[in-house]
Amino acid sequence: MTETPENRRPLASRDTAWARRAASWLVARDVTPNQISQLAMVFAALGFLAFALSWLAGPIVAGLMLLVAAACCQGRLICNLLDGMVAIEGGKAAKDGPFWNEAPDRVSDILLLCGAGVACGSPVLGALAATGALATAYLRELGRAEGLGADFSGPMAKQHRMAVLTIGAVLAAFQPLVWDGSVLRYALGVIILGTVLTALRRSWRIITGLKAR
Repeated sequence: MTETPENRRPLASRDTAWARRAASWLVARDVTPNQISQLAMVFAALGFLAFALSWLAGPIVAGLMLLVAAACCQGRLICNLLDGMVAIEGGKAAKDGPFWNEAPDRVSDILLLCGAGVACGSPVLGALAATGALATAYLRELGRAEGLGADFSGPMAKQHRMAVLTIGAVLAAFQPLVWDGSVLRYALGVIILGTVLTALRRSWRIITGLKAR
């Protein structure tokens, strides 16, 4: 999807001073939106590695790896915020921008959610969460392709998934010191349930919109 002022994901963080300063800094140094989108995949790959290492390491190292994974989730989101700001406000949109605006997001969702599944010893949960993320993105694009506009509604859109995963990773980092159980499993369960509800909501909106024509 080509990001334009009309179909941008509504984000309050876009209007913050730090985001505007960061975007201006990137524009001044000729960093392209595509490069920022590609960096998001790097953060996601590092997050997957950190999640995977947490499964193999002892409690202290595992906790550190989970904190790194949480930071990578937020790094991915910051890249997703700044690439659009550099493209639109900075006037650096490229012809192949629509590909780099979407494809890295799908890769990042798969890496981070599947990585969390590995970290908590349940790859199936990670795969289900990633599938739900892909489904919500597909339905958003389906509605847009049918002329209904891009639907960014939740309750488990991208920023919500990353918020839940970040909180889950941070809590799981201290899990061995607090209680016995897998916080990450609960976080993935919330994401799975939330993406199902989001997919149903977006599907209903598409069906309603098509019937109203």
